[in-house]
Amino acid sequence: MASSRSNTKAKRPSRTRTGKPRRGRLLLYAAASLALAAIIYAAWFWWDMRSWRPDEAVFPEQGAVVASGAEDVRFETLKALGGQFVYLDLGDATAPPDPEFAKHLSAAERSGMKVGMLHVFNPCQRADPQSARFTRMVPRSADLLPPAIGLSTVADVCEEAISDAAVESELMTLINQIEMHAGKPVVLKISSEFEERHTVAGNIERDLWLERDRAKPAYAGRPWLLWSANSQLVSEAAEEPIEWVVIQN
Repeated sequence: MASSRSNTKAKRPSRTRTGKPRRGRLLLYAAASLALAAIIYAAWFWWDMRSWRPDEAVFPEQGAVVASGAEDVRFETLKALGGQFVYLDLGDATAPPDPEFAKHLSAAERSGMKVGMLHVFNPCQRADPQSARFTRMVPRSADLLPPAIGLSTVADVCEEAISDAAVESELMTLINQIEMHAGKPVVLKISSEFEERHTVAGNIERDLWLERDRAKPAYAGRPWLLWSANSQLVSEAAEEPIEWVVIQN
């Protein structure tokens, strides 16, 4: 009897030891399964986004942004894909103008699409040289779409400290100068990072252009006019991915 009780006591720790590794393996398998599912979803999302565009029945007016320095852009193909308008990115305000800009503008106009200009605001630079660059590059034409000002770089990256009041003041100066040249109100193309840092959407009464891949953006706190729905659309219209945009009616 004593021997039997001794054997029983000796076996109890064994069951405990074998139970813990089993539970650990189950948790490991569950974590691995979740990780694999996440990888599969990410891969599917990436592949699907290569060609995804919002439903034309919901957003009948669609177009694109052609980046500064883009090569081999086929505007006729862009139109055949459903593009009704195109914005030409003028590039970094501190960089030399894109030598292909005039060529792109002429080709875009010949394609029959509506054409607009996108100036990217640099909070580290005064408004005057930025607006001067815009007026040198962009012709006065009633046929052009309202110009857009891209707001993505926050003032925190500037070498010298710039107050929020100074950023807003220079931005308003730039808006007024570009609108005087274009003869039309500008559209503010605001990234979520810029809006979170500088909160301009509620302070400046202009139409908004927001950005978010696939899902409708809501970070501005008020309705938007344009939406960059796919930042990396792969198509036959260009060698590199393009930014696909829709208009909200």
